[in-house]
Amino acid sequence: MTEFIVRLAQFCRRYALLVALFFFALAGVGIWIAAHRLSVDTNTDNLFASTLPWRQHAAAFDREFPQFNNVLAVVVRGATPEESDETAEQLAKALQADKKHFIDVSRPDADPFFREEGLLLLDPDDLGKMLGSLMNAQPLLGPLAADPSARGLLNGVSLMAAGVRIQHADLSPYKPALDQLRQVLDNAADGHPTPLSWQSLLGSDITQQPQNVRFVLTHPVLEDGSLQPGLAATQTLESIASTLPDVKAGRVHVDYTGSVALADVQFGALTKGIVASTIVSLFLLALWLYLAMHSFRRIIPILLTLLVGFALTTGFAALAVGTLNVISVAFAVLFVGLAVDFGIQFAVRLREQRMLHGDINIALAEGARVSGNQIAVAAAATACGFLAFSPTSFVGVAELGTIAGVGMGIALVCTLTLLPALLSLMKPTRQSKELSLPFGPKLDSFLHHHFKPVLIVFALLGITGLIAGARMPFDANPLNTQDPNSEPMRTLRSLADNPITNPFNINIMVPNLDTARTLSDKLSKLPEVSSVISAATFVPVNQQASLDQLNQAQVLMLPSLDVDPSAPPVTPQALRSAIADTLDAINDAKPEMTADSPLHGIEAALQKLAKAPDDRLMMMNASVSRFLPKQLDSLRDALNAKNVTLQSLPDSIKRDWVSPNGQVRIQVSPTVNEQDTSGLRKFVEAVQRVAPDAGGPAVTTIASADTIMQAFKQAAVLAIIAIAVVLMLVIRRLKDAGIVLLTLAMSALLTALLARMLGMAVNYANIIALPLLLGVGVSFNVYFVMNWRAGMRRFVSSASARAVLFSALTTGTAFGSLALSHDLGMASMGRMLLVSLVAVLLATFIFLPALLYAIKPPKQISGSGH
Repeated sequence: MTEFIVRLAQFCRRYALLVALFFFALAGVGIWIAAHRLSVDTNTDNLFASTLPWRQHAAAFDREFPQFNNVLAVVVRGATPEESDETAEQLAKALQADKKHFIDVSRPDADPFFREEGLLLLDPDDLGKMLGSLMNAQPLLGPLAADPSARGLLNGVSLMAAGVRIQHADLSPYKPALDQLRQVLDNAADGHPTPLSWQSLLGSDITQQPQNVRFVLTHPVLEDGSLQPGLAATQTLESIASTLPDVKAGRVHVDYTGSVALADVQFGALTKGIVASTIVSLFLLALWLYLAMHSFRRIIPILLTLLVGFALTTGFAALAVGTLNVISVAFAVLFVGLAVDFGIQFAVRLREQRMLHGDINIALAEGARVSGNQIAVAAAATACGFLAFSPTSFVGVAELGTIAGVGMGIALVCTLTLLPALLSLMKPTRQSKELSLPFGPKLDSFLHHHFKPVLIVFALLGITGLIAGARMPFDANPLNTQDPNSEPMRTLRSLADNPITNPFNINIMVPNLDTARTLSDKLSKLPEVSSVISAATFVPVNQQASLDQLNQAQVLMLPSLDVDPSAPPVTPQALRSAIADTLDAINDAKPEMTADSPLHGIEAALQKLAKAPDDRLMMMNASVSRFLPKQLDSLRDALNAKNVTLQSLPDSIKRDWVSPNGQVRIQVSPTVNEQDTSGLRKFVEAVQRVAPDAGGPAVTTIASADTIMQAFKQAAVLAIIAIAVVLMLVIRRLKDAGIVLLTLAMSALLTALLARMLGMAVNYANIIALPLLLGVGVSFNVYFVMNWRAGMRRFVSSASARAVLFSALTTGTAFGSLALSHDLGMASMGRMLLVSLVAVLLATFIFLPALLYAIKPPKQISGSGH
């Protein structure tokens, strides 16, 4: 093969200009193909093969419930539940009117079903407590229905004071409500009116969520061909939300999350700062090349060869894959980081030969003879490391492996053809400067005389690395590769503790309601489960008992809820009169009032209001009565609840819990303690022991982690076998191939040790360091071992070591650009790649020379070397 490489290099030298033009034309074709056929898939579900059982299960569920896909979820949080409701309603109407950006809009927590039949969803005991609370509030509700204003409310407070005076009434059950009223009255007296929450006052909101959360769900119009297809819709949402009255007043906050927003943020992070990082990377790349070559006549051919190879590889990606994913887009950085090594090796050897031969033609031929075989072996071994992933089910890395593996072949061809042609055209001058690294001779001498203790130290480090690797945590949560400070992630994290909105739930499909009830009972008893919801939740079994309670409440309460339309208008004078009457009533009741009576606070607030100007009195009235009429209407509707069946369940509810073919969906949510990777695994295993067919986000998260680990185990075995075969075909000595593989194993153990020391965890993105470790490790090790076979006894002070070091620097620069990425997945990939590169350098520059000094060299020199 060596003679073939030499003849190929000589042919390209003779026809240098034609060869260069041919490759430039090919590169142009590759760029044109990529521009017209290459796209990016923002759907992370497609990182895995669609033939996997769990992927098929997820796809089937998506077909049954397509409304859960491509959702932009808006989270509205207000100071009161009513303000959240009102703002969510205003926002939903505005979004619904914008058909350019939003396909549909829904408010699941504002469905009329909850307003009309919602009380039936409560347990009879809880319902009894709520109705008892409303009964206790009846003395307050009666005057409010007759006069739904602050005047009517003050009349109700006066009746309470009379009850204390006459009947020694205990107001402790009313203390939270009266304290809230006192705060509203105080705020109005101070000129900062805030609305009174009647839902909180009466405790009548069965859909009440922590922080008064309300949801608006929408399917945005996605822009085809965009890396952030939902960005326009999200920006429109933010613009609309900023115009809403309570948002402008600071009383309500509108946030958003969902699959669309998360994907947009992730791909936005991938492209953020990419121009600046690319410029810096190219500058550093040129700097390392200059320090390695000291000649632009060598640097320019290397860079041109690199660019042509990259263009051809990109064209191949367009033809072979067509669509890149969040992992395979990294082929660009990997290609630059690895392919430049071949060019540096060739150019450094040419520089070495130019010191021996004055004729550039002879130097090119000898440089090809010395380096060509080694570069070919390194390229083949590196390609094996990548291509081993192609048959795995982890499509994200399988596609990357195919592109990068073929890219190594393209880089090899370009290095052995285009690079000699360009170097012949540029005619680099002879240089007599020493090629060895400054620290090379001393390090060689040290390793030669102290190889035993060095090998002992590395043996200990290897054992420690083996333990560290066995204990290396695997983070299966894909959300941990998202920017935690982004709007969608902050919003999602704020919802994670609520079982209803937890993103890691499990879905189970059963044939009917009875089965759903039976299975739900079993699942709810599991310690890993926080809540179980199904269609059966909305069709309670104990409805008659609840309906009986509601019928009794209707008789007693409905007359108190009929609003009198003939109530006189509210004026400042009328309010002052009501305030005076209430103060008199409280003053009369003082002998019977306890020290902690809430009426004391009401009295103090009313005394301030009595001295307030008319406009503040009217603001107080508006604050008190703003949400009152709607609340009275809601109470009337809730008390008129009717029996619910699956058939009477409205489509707006049913479509989320019953599939088109009649199957019932059960949603199971984990406890807060089960939301990390190990906890999620326990949660999934516990549920699947009861329901083996369970699916959903929690199941896919764990299944994807298992798929990734299986893929990497399979690929590691294939890669090692393939690399061993390549080494045996070329080196043809088991011991020499074993040296390369042993050094490779040491690199892997050092990588595990360093990563564990730095507190790193393996995830779906950074696990890609394995194929790179195999590729770079074999590449660097092959140069040393083949030189050793050829008789070299100076390793670190050789031209090969210089080329390896500067190759590592250029590779590290490429990986460093990944480590600085705004996308956490890419950044973790870059950091792991840098760690693995450091481990490879330690093994190559210290462990391998020490090992070679410890082994008796071969009697017969074989292969090409330094």
